Amino acid sequence: MKKICFIIGNINNSGGTERVTTLIANNLAQQNNNVFILSLSHGDQPFFELNSNIKIQALFNEKVSMKKNFFQAVRKIRNFLISKQIDTLIVVDSISCVFTVPACAGLRINHICWEHFNLKVNLGSRFRDLGRWMAAKWGNKIVTLTERDKSFWDKRFNLTHTNKVVAIANPSPYELQDNTPSLEHKIILCVGRLTYQKGFDLLIPSWSKVAHKLDGWKIIIVGTGEDEVSLKEMAVNYGVSESIIFAGQQKNMSQFYNKASFFCMSSRFEGLPMVLLEARSYKLPIVSFDCDTGPAEVIEDGKDGFLAQADNLHDFSQKILKMAKMDENTFLNFVESSKSTSNRFEIQNIINLWIELLSQ
Repeated sequence: MKKICFIIGNINNSGGTERVTTLIANNLAQQNNNVFILSLSHGDQPFFELNSNIKIQALFNEKVSMKKNFFQAVRKIRNFLISKQIDTLIVVDSISCVFTVPACAGLRINHICWEHFNLKVNLGSRFRDLGRWMAAKWGNKIVTLTERDKSFWDKRFNLTHTNKVVAIANPSPYELQDNTPSLEHKIILCVGRLTYQKGFDLLIPSWSKVAHKLDGWKIIIVGTGEDEVSLKEMAVNYGVSESIIFAGQQKNMSQFYNKASFFCMSSRFEGLPMVLLEARSYKLPIVSFDCDTGPAEVIEDGKDGFLAQADNLHDFSQKILKMAKMDENTFLNFVESSKSTSNRFEIQNIINLWIELLSQ
């Protein structure tokens, strides 16, 4: 029996990182491992359902400045690891390696950095750059979500000839649905926060290039965010406000996936986008920018979807047009291929890779 600790910002949050951490932790607990989840703050009411054997704890009861409390955080992490006799520490965000690397110094702990973004994105934090450098230098393993991101780590930190970096995709939390997409629905579904990262400001002008050729077709965007007002104005300015529906935040997503013809993602950057895995569970073909990183791991270009050159609006609009105008037989082949892609991300396939990694 292994004693495994996940360290995360706050397991109470409802994001993709918390969801996938819960999935992996639950499965490792089912394998008779002793699993702990240590939140930097709060973490007393997990949003996603945890296995009852998993023990939760927090470094701080309230959210505090981690920079100002640096030494206290390191000391608390170290004391926790020693008192619980942890043998494997999985850091659920490379930024926290700034604390966990010194906390593990001199301890016999398998220290794993689990990267959830991609190496080219630091979200404006030089602390994250430092954490990644420390993980590459002193960590035992780095887990990336994609092969492309693994290559970024290998190259930047000169790790190509080591076995330090391992690519393990996120599992899909979604079961394969009994759904057969149809072009007759004439609906293109987009899901995500209305923020710069998700690139809806690229989607709208792209759509305006081809909307007049797709009579009766509509784009539905599910999500909210700080760019909502400007995006709605943009749709008006580009003359496509009638064919773009902003559906806001929604709890029941199946009603949207079931009515969609195909899925569209316009992100500027990603880790491994959970929305693509969710779209796959409904067998939806996908059109996406080939951004760093993720889409190329989920979409086989020309077989179950189309990859458009990153930030190339003309290419993106043409791929949307090509999908919408596709003949029925070809489209159904895309749907069938989409189903087999979904199987690749099944939890059991992914958990086997984790078990193999933890047994090394």
